[in-house]
Amino acid sequence: MVSAAEQLAANLNFGALGKAEELKKRIWFTLGALLVYRLGTYIPMPGINPDALADVFKNAQQGIIGLFNMFSGGAVQRMAIFALNIMPYISASIIIQLLTSVSPTLEALKKEGEAGRKQLNQYTRYLTVVLALFQAYGIAVGLEGSGSVVAEPGWFFRISTVLTLTGGTMFLMWLGEQITSRGIGNGTSLIIFAGIVAELPGAFVRTLELGREGAISTVVILGMLVMAVVVIAFIVFMERAQRRLLIQYPKRQVGNRIYEGQSSHLPLKLNTSGVIPPIFASSLLLIPTTIASFMQGSGPEWLQTVTTYIGHGRPLYMVLYVALIVFFCFFYTAIVFNPVETADNLKKHGGFIPGIRPGERTAEYIDYVLTRITVVGAAYIAAVCLFPELLISYASLPFYFGGTSLLIVVSVTMDTVSQIQGHLLAHQYEGLVKKAKLRGGRRK
Repeated sequence: MVSAAEQLAANLNFGALGKAEELKKRIWFTLGALLVYRLGTYIPMPGINPDALADVFKNAQQGIIGLFNMFSGGAVQRMAIFALNIMPYISASIIIQLLTSVSPTLEALKKEGEAGRKQLNQYTRYLTVVLALFQAYGIAVGLEGSGSVVAEPGWFFRISTVLTLTGGTMFLMWLGEQITSRGIGNGTSLIIFAGIVAELPGAFVRTLELGREGAISTVVILGMLVMAVVVIAFIVFMERAQRRLLIQYPKRQVGNRIYEGQSSHLPLKLNTSGVIPPIFASSLLLIPTTIASFMQGSGPEWLQTVTTYIGHGRPLYMVLYVALIVFFCFFYTAIVFNPVETADNLKKHGGFIPGIRPGERTAEYIDYVLTRITVVGAAYIAAVCLFPELLISYASLPFYFGGTSLLIVVSVTMDTVSQIQGHLLAHQYEGLVKKAKLRGGRRK
């Protein structure tokens, strides 16, 4: 028998969007906030020579600078006030999650509910400021050592750069929180999504221009388009994939009433770690290339050798890239999902997996299942990231067509559409409740 919720979900359509006033306000607020973000990526920092900066970026865009420029929507290339983007906040969030799994104090805060979550968010904000200060100072020193990029080097430039970039990151952190609470979707993810999507048309035009000039064959461009469609469909399928563990709840008596036993499912996502593994793997592998590009050939010989072996398209780069992705898939999954905690919660509420003893045995079984599906998830992430990487290396395609950018764009789109559907579903429920009340009043 189909439930009312399932009927509503089956008949859900976006034609109801015009009647959902609250949802429309949230969408307009989100679009307005993202427009403010995009405007900020075009406001340059003071004291920068744009022509000299363009020359430096041309040499460094294959390193981690190019990756961050992709996430920031071109703000790094223009050295805008949002050049650091939201990355310090993401790094701080991951560090706090890591510390939560090893620090009893932070773990206790996590279990305190809403109050503990607010305190952890506050710690994340403080850590974001610290990371942004260090990264901004590093950028200021790096710009001063990159030829004639800085008009007037010195402490005044360093302090103004640190304040500007740190202030930009804190503003984006606040903007992301506002989008999450007053808009649609996860604000932090949408900011990165907006940066990537904004640069995709330009990257596509540059690819077509390379085809017109004969640098890339028409067959390669058509193959790239077909591959993008196939990869996107594959990502959607895999991101929705779940392993559902059957959970049974026994009969229980409350007062004089006896409630029948119920069954539900514990959904385990195939890709629990999300887009974190490719971002971390890319960042680590691109650090030597970035340092070498800033040194412009004057660095130690061993650094030049390492840069040569782990350059884009090199076999060692591909092997390390896949190995790091697999490692971070398991590592981050172990952080964000705790089988012991899940088993304890099931035991407290009387739930159990049929055939598995509650408690320790349930935790071991969940961990066993999670490990097996993480193997498949890690292989999926590695495949999605590796194939575009081969095209970037051997067909000279722009950096924006990498697997990481496709993963972020598709994942954020799916999450945002899911939230919009949730709001539409809630709106339809409200309409049904109002109609039921009106009918009840007329009968009286």
